[in-house]
Amino acid sequence: MSSKILIIEDEEKIARFVELELGYEGYTTTKAFDGRTGLELAETGEFDLVLLDIMLPQLSGMEVLRRIRRTSSVPIIMLTARDSVIDKVSGLDSGASDYITKPFAIEELLARIRSALRKTMPEDSGVLSASGLVLDTGRRTVTMMGKPIDLTKREFDLLHFLLKNKGIVISRESLLENVWGFDFTGETNAVDVYVRFLRGKIDEVFDIKLIHTVRGVGYVIKDER
Repeated sequence: MSSKILIIEDEEKIARFVELELGYEGYTTTKAFDGRTGLELAETGEFDLVLLDIMLPQLSGMEVLRRIRRTSSVPIIMLTARDSVIDKVSGLDSGASDYITKPFAIEELLARIRSALRKTMPEDSGVLSASGLVLDTGRRTVTMMGKPIDLTKREFDLLHFLLKNKGIVISRESLLENVWGFDFTGETNAVDVYVRFLRGKIDEVFDIKLIHTVRGVGYVIKDER
């Protein structure tokens, strides 16, 4: 199930741009163009994260932040053209999870969103499964219908990350960042190569379709036979 993100931003072009980029990453989004509407939506409790601009009509972003924090601990990332230390401290002290200054690189915003969402995720039980495949993180074993599958460390880590995000389309960039690391300097097609390795050991051997390609976006594991 994809994470739901509320975008509260009065500059419609920016809101639309962010909405499109988040959509490409598999997130579900809702937009609000003023503080009062944004607060009403946030108070429904249906969102996993809020992107909140400071300079908003009707209710300022800071006031929206304070009111949300009375009843909710949902992650809130502040978006603003302001970059003074006082503004940042005020936002963080009022309960913001993070702070990013406009103009921002979309890659940085996406990384901050992933980081904020990871902090709210419960630790997995150590056993993940899909379509008869079982991955035990503690023992670092993988089996399909009880039959062991021998994976390299990188193959295991890639499969583990995809299984943790089962049902969510993960971009190649996100996989490189989370499985290979920020400092990865190898071939950019490394993800595709290792997905082929996994398909060769799982999909082809057991005649299933576990790892699906979403053309132009990335990969997703679906729980089906």
